This record gives sequence, C-alpha cells and structure tokens, in this order.
Amino acid sequence: MKASFVTHKDSALTHEAVIRLTELAGELGIGLSASEDELSRHDLSTSDVQVADGSERMGVCICLGGDGTILRGLRSYAPAGTPVFGINFGEVGFLAASEPESEGIEQGLRRALTGGWETIDLPGLRVTSEGGEQLAFNDVALQRRPGLRVAEIAYSVASDEVGRVRCDGVVICTPAGSTGYNLANGGPVMAWGVSGFTVSFIAPHSLTARALVVAPNDQVRVGNQSESEPVDLFLDGRPSGELQPGKLLAVDFVERAGLLAQTEGATFYHRLREKFGRLAN
Repeated sequence: MKASFVTHKDSALTHEAVIRLTELAGELGIGLSASEDELSRHDLSTSDVQVADGSERMGVCICLGGDGTILRGLRSYAPAGTPVFGINFGEVGFLAASEPESEGIEQGLRRALTGGWETIDLPGLRVTSEGGEQLAFNDVALQRRPGLRVAEIAYSVASDEVGRVRCDGVVICTPAGSTGYNLANGGPVMAWGVSGFTVSFIAPHSLTARALVVAPNDQVRVGNQSESEPVDLFLDGRPSGELQPGKLLAVDFVERAGLLAQTEGATFYHRLREKFGRLAN
C-alpha cells in the first residue's frame, strides 16, 4: 500500500502528527509520499517520504487540517481515484473522518493507514469559462470586489434564464458544500447522497431572490451583467480568477468526482449534529 499526506498551511499545528505518521508508515511497511512543498515545510528528506504530485493512485491521502485542507487533498488526489481521509486540525472539520479530541491522533493515524474506514462518492462542480475548466467540491462563488458597486448577476438553467439579481454575489454548491457559504446565505442544507446542486445569493437587493435546487443534468450559466466592473471567482474558497463584464461561465454537476473516507456507519445527520451542535454550545 502507498499513502500520501496533505497538511494545514500552519505547519506548526501538524508537525508532530506528521513525524508520527512517517514513523507509523515505516512500522507498517507503507510507502509514504507528499508534495515537495510538504517535505520542505516539515523538514523531511526523500529518504523518509517520496515526492508525489497526486497523479499516481494511492491507497489513501491523509489530510491533517480543516475542511480547507481536505478540499485541497480532494482537488489534488481525487482525480486519480485516491480516497481522502481527513483528521481534523481545523475549526469545523465537517469533511473529516477523525477528531483528535475524541479518539486521539495516534488512533486516527492508524485507522487511516490500515483501512479502518469506508468511502462515499463525492460529487463536484465543473466550471467552464474563458480560462478553461476547473473543479470544485464544495462551492463556486462570484463576489463583487470590495469598494465597487453591487454586482449585477444573471443566471440561466438548461438554457432558460431564471433571473437577474443585484447582489454582492452568487454561490453554487454541492450537497457537501451546502453547509458552508450557502447555509450562511439562507440556502437549503442538502444531505449527502442528494443528486443536485444549489444556487443562492449573497445579500440580494431583492425581495424575490430565492435559492434554487437544480437538477443534476441541468447546466447553470452565470453572467456578469455589469457594464464595467468584474466580479471575483472563488472555488472552494480559493481565489480562482475573475468574470469580466458581459462574460459567462458554465457550471455542471459531476456525479462522482472524488472519494471521501468516513468512519464506518457514520451518517450525514450525525455529522450535522456533532459539528454544528458542538459549535453552538
């Protein structure tokens, strides 16, 4: 078996766990790999960890961090068919399979390396624009730039224009991403396993703008109707370009974009209660 890892951008948070991971992998006879950036940040040599770019299929990619880190692991390793196992070192960790606070880092690492988990298929969103194609697992957001005027967004579904809204932006999300930015917009929470995606608006200047759940086979096209001001594009919370005035981008639902590891028997509703219930206390 081969395994890879991705860590939180604050390397101090996960350094001890990474060192223990390399030791455990050696004890279990598992080849370990990571990007050159990970090796540099954790002062590892290629005698301990091989260099990998995510293109080779691994037995598992272990993500030490929060949801942002797990999403980064999915974007890097899921296209090759590698399951992604998250150990939460972040705030929410909704996508994580292991919580160090409850089971300890050692047990989480061992479970990740020895296959003590099951996988679920995660859908994604394929974004097509003049800049080419990109993939998101949580959400696609178009946002007006700070200091500029309110954005003017038009969107259509399956070639039919649905509406034009003056707003601070628009968010298109998968079920996995529905508990993020979409939830803050008042959009619906969709259970994992629901086939479809949602369009919701950020601070709409309208009494009629409502979130819409879109059928999985229908394409959403979003246009920037401003005469002079671009809007910024974010994929899974990362800056990913811009949409110029008068331009369009298309978003398609991808049924099986990646594999996410989870605790055997865990459910979406259990995660929803544990993660958001815990934050509310």
